Amino acid sequence: MPPLLSSAETSALLSLLPHEDREFEAVASDFDAAFEAKDRFKACCAIVLLLEDKTLLETPQRLALWYVLWHAFKSSQLADNPFVSVALDAAAADGAPPAERCLLLQLLQGGGLAGVARLTLGTFAASAEGLPRAPPPDAAALRRRYAPRPPASLETASSFKRAAISRLLPDEPEGPLGGGAAGGGGGAPGAPEPERRRREALLRGVVGSLTFAGFEPAWQRPRPPVLTPAPEELRWLAPPTGQELLWDSTAGDDPGRLAVVRELVAKALKGPLLPAQQQQVLLHLESDPKLVHSLRLGPEQLPALVENTPVVAYEVLHALARSRSIAAYYEVLASMQMSLHSMEVVNRLSSAVDLPPEFVHRYITNCIASCEGIQDKYLQNRLVRLVCVFLQSLIRKRAISIRDLLHEVQAFCINYSRIREAAGLFRLLKLLE
Repeated sequence: MPPLLSSAETSALLSLLPHEDREFEAVASDFDAAFEAKDRFKACCAIVLLLEDKTLLETPQRLALWYVLWHAFKSSQLADNPFVSVALDAAAADGAPPAERCLLLQLLQGGGLAGVARLTLGTFAASAEGLPRAPPPDAAALRRRYAPRPPASLETASSFKRAAISRLLPDEPEGPLGGGAAGGGGGAPGAPEPERRRREALLRGVVGSLTFAGFEPAWQRPRPPVLTPAPEELRWLAPPTGQELLWDSTAGDDPGRLAVVRELVAKALKGPLLPAQQQQVLLHLESDPKLVHSLRLGPEQLPALVENTPVVAYEVLHALARSRSIAAYYEVLASMQMSLHSMEVVNRLSSAVDLPPEFVHRYITNCIASCEGIQDKYLQNRLVRLVCVFLQSLIRKRAISIRDLLHEVQAFCINYSRIREAAGLFRLLKLLE
């Protein structure tokens, strides 16, 4: 069995044994500094072992240790102190020193720690020695005062506990419950008087133990009957296999608001919305972002929404950013035809959420390829300017790591170096290098 305290903890505890010129409060402060809260109970147990030997410590040292036992549990009530029974025995002992009994009575009778905290150990011991010797306290009265809650009686116990059979058996081969040769019962007429009284006392002790911690009778609960199923419930007794369960994502939603947003989004898939209609959709989505999951808007419908109403498309993607289905929407957005509206949506998303690097790189590659595939010079120059401004914005916001696309973007800038925005993007790349 491991020791109660380690060698270092034992040294710390012994260092608390003070001289008589130390104050009670100073000793308690040293105890708090030497032991953490989780180790103080072990230290108090060791203190009790030291106090059990009446000759090991001097009176000032014993006073200090008793004070520490009280100080360690000062935040709880006196009855909750685990060492109150030890103090009761010490206070009621016949040979207790006067100073020690005086201190314990003051603590037990509610005097508290404040009355002696600033006194030195020697001063308290000398003052207690000068007082007339007090008689031992009424230990029974003190125990009743600080006794724990009384156990439940037979009258308050349940019928199952009252009928329980004790797990304890008396060590009596021919006891009153065993039907021995001496009369077979506790009050047999033929038994001698001392033997009869002994058996009756044993019987009372055994009967008194047949109460709480024992083998209780089983609680027989009838099995509930099987209810006859209703005709519409018969199909669920053997549900058909291969059926897909559908989750109603509209449960709990406001049907009026949801219907309005669905109608406006359906219009946005066919053509641009009016500013008032756009604002109405945005207000509903901002007030309840979960509403976007009930719009039945698939990834294949995203390009139409981006071209017709990019503001609503951004709000939908922003609400879906933490869902599992966002990857499918990013896939469609990266592969759709490059346009001003799609760059607007991606640019706003880069400021609001952390876009996947593979999506950003794929979208930039798609933009570069779209510019190179246009035959109309005027439209090509316009799109190159838009792409260059878009890339500069992403680079300044640090939304992308341009190192993975450095050579491809530099080649793009060199091909269109006649355009001022392409030259500015090339200088920015050189600064980053």
